[in-house]
Amino acid sequence: MTAHADLPAGPGGVTAGQDGVTAGPGGVTAGDAVSRAELLWDAAAAGDEYAAVDVVVAALDDGMDMESLLMDVVAPVQARVGREWAANRITVAQEHTITAVNERVLAALAHHPSTRAPAPALPAPHSSTPAPHGSTSASRDHSPAQHRGRVTVACIDGEWHAFPARILAEVLRLRGWRVDYLGAQVPTPHLIAHLHRAGPDVVALSSSIATRLPAAHAAITACQATGTPVLAGGAAFGPDGRYARLLGADAWSPDARSAADGLDAGLPPRPAPGRQAVDDLPHLDDQEYTLVARSARQLVRQVMDGLRERVPAMASYSPQQLRHTAEDVSHIVDFLGTALYLDDPELFGGFLAWTGEILAARGVPARVLLPALDLLAERLTDFPRTTGMLAYGHEILRTAAADTGHAQNTDTGTGPAPAAEGAGGGR
Repeated sequence: MTAHADLPAGPGGVTAGQDGVTAGPGGVTAGDAVSRAELLWDAAAAGDEYAAVDVVVAALDDGMDMESLLMDVVAPVQARVGREWAANRITVAQEHTITAVNERVLAALAHHPSTRAPAPALPAPHSSTPAPHGSTSASRDHSPAQHRGRVTVACIDGEWHAFPARILAEVLRLRGWRVDYLGAQVPTPHLIAHLHRAGPDVVALSSSIATRLPAAHAAITACQATGTPVLAGGAAFGPDGRYARLLGADAWSPDARSAADGLDAGLPPRPAPGRQAVDDLPHLDDQEYTLVARSARQLVRQVMDGLRERVPAMASYSPQQLRHTAEDVSHIVDFLGTALYLDDPELFGGFLAWTGEILAARGVPARVLLPALDLLAERLTDFPRTTGMLAYGHEILRTAAADTGHAQNTDTGTGPAPAAEGAGGGR
């Protein structure tokens, strides 16, 4: 059983499933980008950061422009990490190794002499957005000879996947923007303090994991209250940006290149004043999300107790296997809560379907998740939206089990299987 939701896929420049690469604006051919990405992957998988840096520097020396290198070579390598882990072709340790090397590559590129060319002397996009309260006009630094404008790039509080946001920051710098890159998991109060101090033209918020969306909503609303428009990006917001729109973001982009193109075309309009988070999601009035979120730890304990009663095999689980199972149940509860927040059963069902695929790659049938859903449903009978989502998730898993030839045993009380290496919450 697993609910490993830490795929390094997402936003600002990295999108899961990004296999195809077309010729970039710098005249880079698809074949050249793919071959160099393969070389970078081999070096990163070997843990050889020097060889990895040599690959990207050689690409620059051969005439590849920096933005194409970032978007068509470096970003696809990072996206591949998540796909390879999901397919059980690399371990968690290898996943971390490749990511660490890729981060070193990105740092080396950020300091390469080619990134220090003078910014284009283009007029800054006109914006009627006044500086947030507490900032000064001098802090905006709109000198056309230096910058197009100022952008703050940050990850949502609780979001540790900073690589896509860093890609976005580097692409924007290449386009001539002044960028304040705040990094991973920025607490919203500190983000707002930065906006008051720096007065950027726009803030770009990145999130890769859907369970961060409630925190993203709070951050979006708080940023807009300062008069700063919000550009959202990352896998958490959905492949079509549906959750960015639902949560009231002023703009959304699927990757760093399109985000930069959009800002080059013009800044998002100033946010409307006085908007509250609850205005976007009136269904929250039923309090189901609040009650489930507040009782999450208790629910996990109750489900674990119920699993021990229903699944005799758990008596032989090692402490590590029990811990992983509890972590997996916690992920199920977290995604259920997020689906309630958004009122979107498909988010919960999509998570369970993805988890079933992760299990199948490790030889574990998706049906092992069903007892946990049954136990949750038994404890949440007074919550109609919640029980509806659990029923939807149950059907998703039954269908997945049938598709893999395991449907005949889906209701026999089979419980969580011992976690496979790299699968049972190996984070």
